[in-house]
Amino acid sequence: MLLAERRNLIILELQENKKVVVSELSKKFNVSEETIRRDLDKLSEEGLVVKGYGGAVLKEDYGMELPFNVRYKMNPEGKKVIAELAVQEISNRDYISLDASSTTVFLSRVIRGKQFEKLTVITNSVENAITLSSAPGCELVLSGGTLHSDSMSLMGAKAIESISAYHVNKAFISCNGLDMERGITEGNDEVVSMKQAIINAAESVILLIDSDKFDKVSFSQVCDISRIEMLITDRKPEDHWLESFYEKDIKVKYPGAE
Repeated sequence: MLLAERRNLIILELQENKKVVVSELSKKFNVSEETIRRDLDKLSEEGLVVKGYGGAVLKEDYGMELPFNVRYKMNPEGKKVIAELAVQEISNRDYISLDASSTTVFLSRVIRGKQFEKLTVITNSVENAITLSSAPGCELVLSGGTLHSDSMSLMGAKAIESISAYHVNKAFISCNGLDMERGITEGNDEVVSMKQAIINAAESVILLIDSDKFDKVSFSQVCDISRIEMLITDRKPEDHWLESFYEKDIKVKYPGAE
């Protein structure tokens, strides 16, 4: 197992259990305890964990942006459900944009399996571009910008300028957190600026969100909830959320919804 892969799996373990123990990780990955300690040292230097005696805990940091490979492995079944519901909102000859979230990569995989006469997709996600490069009937536009290897996305002023030059029917985005008061939030300002450009270039904005991101707030606001036209999630939201969406005239899709 590659070093980077092992460290990503350690982060995933922390996401699920909030803490890890050196001796347990040593057995799980079949490496020495000293190797695991070095892994935790590196993750601590990157600001992802707080080391303690015999292990580490996840650092609760609003500004923390997890690597793409970690986010992709979190709640994969839920992301598949969201993607299957989201593709129903895409029609032949649509112009759509996809952000660089792990959830839209699941959507890209579903799109690739469909038969569209023509579909134009604009994205700043390298993973989406790779997935859709072989999709039947798909015309792909990849933004410019600087590659961020952790998120496999193109970012910066050139990426924003590129996205802003287009106009699409529908934008599909995800986020780190959704809160009644603070709206849609993300881990850092650069990601926020990119998502805002995607939103501003779209007639309709569709939010794809795991159910565990409700009532969570990250570092920086993307936009108010009222800016979206539809929300798609993997589980029925609580009643107070459904009431709020109804009041704001936001359509909600989830498994079993009428």
